[in-house]
Amino acid sequence: MTASSTLPVPVVAGLSSLIDRYEGFILDLWGVLHDGVRPYPGAVDALRRLMAAGKRTVILSNGPRRAAAVARRTAEIGIGPDLYDGLHSSGEETWQSLAAFGDPIYDGMVRRAFLIVPENDRGLLDGLDLAITEDLGDAGFILVTGLAAAAETLADYESVLAAGARLRRPMICANPDLEVVRGGVRELCAGALALRYEALGGPVHYHGKPYPSVYRRCFALLAGVESPHILAVGDSLRTDIAGARGAGIDSLLITGGIHAEELADAAGGHPDPQKLAAACARVGQRPTFAAPSFVW
Repeated sequence: MTASSTLPVPVVAGLSSLIDRYEGFILDLWGVLHDGVRPYPGAVDALRRLMAAGKRTVILSNGPRRAAAVARRTAEIGIGPDLYDGLHSSGEETWQSLAAFGDPIYDGMVRRAFLIVPENDRGLLDGLDLAITEDLGDAGFILVTGLAAAAETLADYESVLAAGARLRRPMICANPDLEVVRGGVRELCAGALALRYEALGGPVHYHGKPYPSVYRRCFALLAGVESPHILAVGDSLRTDIAGARGAGIDSLLITGGIHAEELADAAGGHPDPQKLAAACARVGQRPTFAAPSFVW
């Protein structure tokens, strides 16, 4: 816990009250712009107004797919590429890392992967010079992008995680998120598997928020905008707000996303100031601002 995490967080109604402070915006996708099924009310309008105001916007997603695949799916949901200037993803960061295989974490590692990769994430493997094995003993590392089905739990993966940890196989996690809310239903993400793997003693290397490399790519996409004039917008204290702080930029927490139930006031609104302060203290992260939703 830090002293700043216990201070009251200024709550704003929407982006219009902040628009004069910032020129560039790094926007989370799931939990801010859409719920995995459809855009949130007001989100598309807010994106259009940012563009009309001449602001630069980059979407930064912890989705474990390449950036082009995330952009296609985002367009299918109703948020087209005309509404933002660039897009980066943890999946893209993972692919670039595996393609180069030059990071020190790969020193001495065999290019043979044991996969915890659902079928709809398999596009992440395209173009990679990797051998695939179903034998953990033969694997150089474990690649995890998520659970195979929404109904699955960590218990379904306990045996393979325990076996990998015993063998000390490195895990490459393509999505640090613990969970998402899809159409109102919570689903576990790859980060939950990685966290359990670490608890079992297994080594994990993460790609995505809150880790610095994804922010460096976003800064490149926002070339010409200085960091004091960049605002990161996200719904997770653990990833979005922590990542913004690590990158040295301001942040806006959308309280109606992953923390919605935790932060709701008695009438169901967001956020309750005391609950928000308590959540910030618990996680040890404090956003610059908070807002109920991503609206103008």
